Amino acid sequence: MGYRIVVAGATGNVGREMLNILHEREFPVDEIAVLASRRSLGTEVSFGDRTLKTQDLATFDFTGWDIALFAIGSDATKEFAPKAAKAGCVVIDNSSLYRYDPDVPLVVPEVNADAVMGYSKKNIIANPNCSTAQMVVALKPLHDRARIKRVVVSTYQSVSGAGKEGMDELWDQTKAVYNPVTEVPPKKFQKQIAFNVIPHIDVFLEDGSTKEEWKMVAETKKILDKSIKVTATCVRVPVFVGHGESINIETEEFLDEDEARDILRESPGIMVVDKREDGGYVTPIDCVGDYATFISRIRQDSTIDNGLNFWCVSDNLRKGAALNAVQIAEVFGQRVLKKG
Repeated sequence: MGYRIVVAGATGNVGREMLNILHEREFPVDEIAVLASRRSLGTEVSFGDRTLKTQDLATFDFTGWDIALFAIGSDATKEFAPKAAKAGCVVIDNSSLYRYDPDVPLVVPEVNADAVMGYSKKNIIANPNCSTAQMVVALKPLHDRARIKRVVVSTYQSVSGAGKEGMDELWDQTKAVYNPVTEVPPKKFQKQIAFNVIPHIDVFLEDGSTKEEWKMVAETKKILDKSIKVTATCVRVPVFVGHGESINIETEEFLDEDEARDILRESPGIMVVDKREDGGYVTPIDCVGDYATFISRIRQDSTIDNGLNFWCVSDNLRKGAALNAVQIAEVFGQRVLKKG
């Protein structure tokens, strides 16, 4: 006996990935419904070798459905997630709406799978920000061994984190560079993204940080340990898919780089590719379509007593969004619903 699953936002980048991953991981689906806004109504999407036609999110009845994977943005989630939850369908939400709600668990299964049991307060489980998800997967085993005190992270975030509009803008601007007859001014991003990097993701806050940077701080504390100090600089780069992160950690106990490498190799969801030679590391283009969070460039930070540097790369549409949501559904199914 399998599950009745809903994917809301099925025509978007993340929604399509959710469908791909549900199929790839052989999630025990008895019935699946794909939902979209009225403007995308009737659009066909793929689920394995099946073609599904989208239904209207606004009129869909969630009664009798087990799990709804939401990839529809905060505004629509605010309207429809409570309706689904009230109907008894547990929502796994990819937007930022519920991440900081104390009554909603924020879950990365490799890090805090037990937190899913807090779903019952609102029938909602939150998926973290893409940049946070891959980072905490890497931090968790090192924190368990040596207690991380402080994290300094600089991100190199791909345009797919800004959705299809972001990907289209990079593509169109890149073509325009080679064909100057066409001008493509910035719309989705604050400045030209083609052949450029932009140290600005989401809105600015009063202290000079951006909301994306604040998310990484707040979410790491909620998922991993509220006592960890985190400072982040988030940068958009002209890459279609795959986020990179340069991470520096300071630990309470000394952790040798070789031991750190061994710990990470044995940790769930992580693949270590760390050869000190040309090409002996993973770049964003190498990780596209993969489930793993890749770690490279592990080395001691000689400027402090207990410091390590490393490079972290992951497919942001997968581990940073769709894969993590499906993994939450797997944990929830195994521990609560127990159907599959």
